[in-house]
Amino acid sequence: MPTVLAWLFGVGRTSPLGSLSFRSATTIVAVALAAGWQHASAPKVFAQPQGRPNIVLIMADDLGYGDIGCYNDQAKAATPNLDRLAAEGMRFTDAHSPSTVCTPTRYSVLTGRMAFRTGYRGVFTGVGGPCLIEEGRLTLPGMLKRQGYRT
Repeated sequence: MPTVLAWLFGVGRTSPLGSLSFRSATTIVAVALAAGWQHASAPKVFAQPQGRPNIVLIMADDLGYGDIGCYNDQAKAATPNLDRLAAEGMRFTDAHSPSTVCTPTRYSVLTGRMAFRTGYRGVFTGVGGPCLIEEGRLTLPGMLKRQGYRT
């Protein structure tokens, strides 16, 4: 900060404030800082929610309950954005996985059905693998789309 003030007031070199007196220059700097501070501390105005809320579903494989900061202040990895989302939204504190692998879990989230109802117990292996969701089965994205959401 002293370097900036020295530059502004022309100590040892040409000043961008020209031949202004120290008092005038100080007043200009104080007003500029106050204006910036006022802008930064002004209340933020957000649009009021119109109707239904936004829905963001985050699903991560191999993520433990205590692996992110909003559930565990001793988490080994910093997760500030997820923590902020959790603070501003809804947190689930008693959720259970319907399976030990990801494919049946994803099936359950998408359809609302227990994965054991498919009869398939393995992990989806990629292109050409079985489609676990039956043709015509209503899914969470389908239900949301019917309600006007973009999915």
